[in-house]
Amino acid sequence: MILWWLATLFVTVQLVVLVTNTFTFPVLVPARTPRTRRRVSLLIPARNEALNLPETLPLLLAQGADELIVLDDGSTDATPEILAGFRGLRCVQGEPLPEGWVGKNWACHQLAGVATGDVLVFTDADVYWGPGALTALLAFAERSDAVYASVWPRQRTETLFERLAVPVIDTILLGLLPYPLVKNTTDALFSAGNGQCMMWTRSAYRQVGGHAAFRSEVLEDVRMGQAAKGRGLKLVLALGGDLLSTRMYRTPGELLEGFSKNILAAHGGRLPLMFSVLLSTLTYTLSWVLAFVDPLWLVPAALGMFQRALTAYKTHRSPLEGFLQPFTAYPLLRVALRALSRKGYRWKGRSYGAHD
Repeated sequence: MILWWLATLFVTVQLVVLVTNTFTFPVLVPARTPRTRRRVSLLIPARNEALNLPETLPLLLAQGADELIVLDDGSTDATPEILAGFRGLRCVQGEPLPEGWVGKNWACHQLAGVATGDVLVFTDADVYWGPGALTALLAFAERSDAVYASVWPRQRTETLFERLAVPVIDTILLGLLPYPLVKNTTDALFSAGNGQCMMWTRSAYRQVGGHAAFRSEVLEDVRMGQAAKGRGLKLVLALGGDLLSTRMYRTPGELLEGFSKNILAAHGGRLPLMFSVLLSTLTYTLSWVLAFVDPLWLVPAALGMFQRALTAYKTHRSPLEGFLQPFTAYPLLRVALRALSRKGYRWKGRSYGAHD
């Protein structure tokens, strides 16, 4: 019964946080132009983004930013040719990656250095910005007098493997970070960030040290958000709703590589990761098997499905995804085993740390 209580407590605590966030976690919505007019730089690091840029760049150009700057970070595919075919943007060639830097952090650092805006908006090349999304983001931050804002785009998933694995991002965010504590406490632990969409005033960006202060961090977006709160800066977080969306990975290989590169850092080490994976597998998957032995196991099993359905509803996805929750152990175990079996990681053709 100890395992039953552990699994039930695990999913119940997350459900309490999730229900709270269902009513309190902001969702980006269309808005009028902000009252304060500031120069806005929209900044995109791009390394081997030939598949995404033809779809996302026209949407970014339509946002009406004062400047749109794309940094080509040593791409080896058709990214440079694609960028050359667009007007209305500034393309910057990235410098070689220095020792001790993560590639994206170095690219964003360079972008901030050449930007001329009072407001810096960092976004990824695979993020789809709907009409009026930038205006909505700026107005959202202005309403709260925030100098830092970060948004989690709605996840686009087109394959079964994506649907099983990718929404875990939303499950973690909405199940572990209660927004009332983000809004009403000064503890930096109750903060976060998402590099897919981060808005900074230039002053706030400098106060946290910019990307240079987090040069070797694989979770630099989370650490930057925590640093902002730790310095007493006003911040807001939101979900992308119908205005911001993304398709992060297109193949199982990309997904496994992408998730495994930061899962260890997110858990704080190997032992916490192993404990988390085993507990998640017990709660969401094995509970259905154990229910044949003891029907009480249907309690955490059903709560897990409801958790996934409610998360999907909040993030503007189909609540029917709740039926996928018992099968999420498969990609989770693959990601964890990949991370645990390697020293270092590889991403976008670059190796970090020892790599087998």
